[in-house]
Amino acid sequence: MVEDKLTELGKLKEEAKLGGGKERIEAQHDRGKLTARERLSLLLDEGSFEELDALVIHRGTEFGIEKQRFYGDAVVTGYGKIDGRVVLVFAQDFTVVGGSLSEAVAEKIVKVMNLAMKVGVPIIGIDDSGGARIQEGVASLKGYGDIFLRNVLASGVIPQISVIMGPCAGGAVYSPAITDFVFMTEDTSQMYITGPDVVRAVTGEEVTHQELGGAKPHAEQSGVCHFAVAGEEACLSEVRRLLSFLPLNNMEDPPCLEPEDDPARTADDMLDIVPADPSQSYDIHEVIYRIIDNGDFMEVHSSWAQSITVGFARMNGWPVGIVANNPEVLAGVLDIQSSRKGARFVRFCDAFNIPIVTLTDIPGYLPGTGQEHGGIITQGAKLIYAYAEATVPKVTVIVRKAYGGAYIVMGSKHLRGDINYAWPSAEIAVMGPDGAVNIIFSREIKRAEKPEEKRQQLTEEYRAKFANPYVTASRGFIDDVIDPRQTRYQIIRALEMLQNKTDSNPSKKHGNIPL
Repeated sequence: MVEDKLTELGKLKEEAKLGGGKERIEAQHDRGKLTARERLSLLLDEGSFEELDALVIHRGTEFGIEKQRFYGDAVVTGYGKIDGRVVLVFAQDFTVVGGSLSEAVAEKIVKVMNLAMKVGVPIIGIDDSGGARIQEGVASLKGYGDIFLRNVLASGVIPQISVIMGPCAGGAVYSPAITDFVFMTEDTSQMYITGPDVVRAVTGEEVTHQELGGAKPHAEQSGVCHFAVAGEEACLSEVRRLLSFLPLNNMEDPPCLEPEDDPARTADDMLDIVPADPSQSYDIHEVIYRIIDNGDFMEVHSSWAQSITVGFARMNGWPVGIVANNPEVLAGVLDIQSSRKGARFVRFCDAFNIPIVTLTDIPGYLPGTGQEHGGIITQGAKLIYAYAEATVPKVTVIVRKAYGGAYIVMGSKHLRGDINYAWPSAEIAVMGPDGAVNIIFSREIKRAEKPEEKRQQLTEEYRAKFANPYVTASRGFIDDVIDPRQTRYQIIRALEMLQNKTDSNPSKKHGNIPL
């Protein structure tokens, strides 16, 4: 009798594994996509997945949906391990009613989200869905609300990662938008509020699914996508890589690895990277690669707002968040997008106990009516707020330019920077020498016999007096002026000293960041 029941149980579970059936699985493969279970198999350590709610069936009865009942419904949920650490997961199953969100599907997702919060581990969601299940009406919409609520409550408590591997439309897009990081697969994923048909009907604009909401526009233009990766296997591998830098929750330190790179390693070629001429550009990545362990840098938003570079690395085995101006793009200025990008990253690092290393080379904020009318004042204030609020260890190195308000924003002592270094090439002033001289000595230059020669003379005098790190160091705003070749060693020493740092903010319900 017991054997018969076990046989029946086995049949039900095997049926659940087939999702929408062999034909729909083949159709999924024909689209160049893996099934939900295949994706989880790649994401998680081999043999570690434990499925939950495999026998759940939806309760819809309208418009023929009662004829499409499949065990597990349109999502696979459970837990497993990544590099031996527990994570909770859900993967929408497009082979079952197009992966649409039913009341039962939402309940399954909410259950694993609640478990992730109780256990204190990351939640990873793989999205591949046609949206809310129309046949269930408001019951499916209610499910989205339940998910959004858990996203908000989990924010800053456990890492939340969204992996878009198919359509994600309408209300469904807001859950990934609330999560910490969004991965998208190139050519096979889309995110949009309204699809091409609605856009055409309302605006007359002709646009394809990929042009409207593919990985490329969201990685390069909107900033919705943090990582755009070609191929599902490579994408899931990158998710695993990201997790290797993150703690399981906000009460833990990020995972330290046995260091394989000499902390005292110097970089003799560092002197040649930054041009002597302050008007010349260079790629800040070349500095980053030389100071971090083994040159292993996982850049976030690599294709969006490129005047600022952010991402994860290790220094002497410990994860750090890197924030750096990139003079190769727009001279490294802060604009609306780069301010948003930097602020979001700084706040994530602060929420999850990841020290912040800032490399500063910034001439200021991007001028122009487009920026002013677009709200650069409010957007720029986000980065100020993020740095000032952050209580994790903060080490800043001024590589070259640090002018005006932009000097203050980029992890300065005045926003609670812990250790602030400068290279001898640093220029710290209210503005660049050219602009300062034109304002301060405008009359004197006009009255001179040779105005241009006078301007150049005064510019050099201003540069010698103010465009260097020593005035700032004399006031204690810079802790030391360091040899560029020893930047790695100096940062690591500072981070070791700051390892047991404690700091706090005033007691309050929450701040009111300028949104």
